[in-house]
Amino acid sequence: MERKNGSYRGSINCRGTLLDLSKPVIMGIINITEDSFYANSRTQHIDNILEKAAQHLEEGAQILDIGAQSTRPGAVTVGADIELERLLPAISALAEHFPGAILSVDTYHAIVAEKSIETGAAIINDISAGELDSNMIATVARLQAPYIAMHMQGTPANMQQQPHYDDVLQEVLDYFIRKRAQCLEAGIKDLIIDPGFGFGKTLAHNYTLLKKLSVFHMLDCPLLIGISRKSMIYKMLNSTASEALNGTTVLNTLALQQGAHILRVHDVKAAAEAVKITQYMQAL
Repeated sequence: MERKNGSYRGSINCRGTLLDLSKPVIMGIINITEDSFYANSRTQHIDNILEKAAQHLEEGAQILDIGAQSTRPGAVTVGADIELERLLPAISALAEHFPGAILSVDTYHAIVAEKSIETGAAIINDISAGELDSNMIATVARLQAPYIAMHMQGTPANMQQQPHYDDVLQEVLDYFIRKRAQCLEAGIKDLIIDPGFGFGKTLAHNYTLLKKLSVFHMLDCPLLIGISRKSMIYKMLNSTASEALNGTTVLNTLALQQGAHILRVHDVKAAAEAVKITQYMQAL
C-alpha cells in the first residue's frame, strides 16, 4: 500500500504488480467447496475452476478469490489439510493458465496462507482478521502479501445465533482501529478492511454499516465490500440467494457511492456495469 505519513494513496503490491485502487476493482469468487451458501458458486474440478476464472476475467474481474472452506453460518470446518488439498492444485492451474491474474485466497489458517502464496497466490483474505489463528498476521507480514482483514463477531459456527452490539458502527470502527495498528506494527504494508456483512450481524446491523460505510475511510485503508447474494438481501426481499442478483447490484451501487474500493462478487458482469455507471455519474 503506497503510504505517505500513514495515508492510503491508491495501490497495493501484489507479487510485484501494483494494483491501482484509485478506481473500484472487482474480485470474482471461486468456491472450491461442497456447501457454500450460493449453490451456483460451488466449483471443484480443475476444468470447471479454469472455466469460472476465464468467465470472471473476461467480464472484468481484476482479482480471483479462491476459497476451499465454506464460512456460511453453521458451516462444518474442514481444516487446513483439506483446504490445502483443494487449493494448491487450483492455484497452480490458475497461475499457469492466467499468469496475469491476481489470485486471492480466502482462509483463516496461517499455514494455508503461507503455502498458497508460495504456490502463486498474491493476497490473503481472512474472515477472522487473525483471531482464529494467532500466527496469521505475523505470517502475512513475513510474506509481504496484501491482507484483507474482516470483522466477525463470534465464529461461523455461532456468529448468527444472537449477534449484539450497543453501537455496531462504533464497535466495528474501534475494532479496525486496533486491528490496523496491530497489522502495521507487525509489518503488513497493504491492509484492506472488510466490515463483514453477514458475519455476526443482524439485518439492521448490516444496513446500518452500509448506510455509514464512508466512515471507514478515516482508517486510510482500501475498503472491500462482500454482500453478494447474502441473506441481508434475500431476507429483506423474501426471496432466495439465487434470486438476489438485482438486490446485490443495488447494494454494490450504494457501496460504490460511498467509496468502496473492491467489490467481492459472484456475478462479475453485473458488478462491472455498476462500477462503470457509478464512475460515469461521479465524473459529471
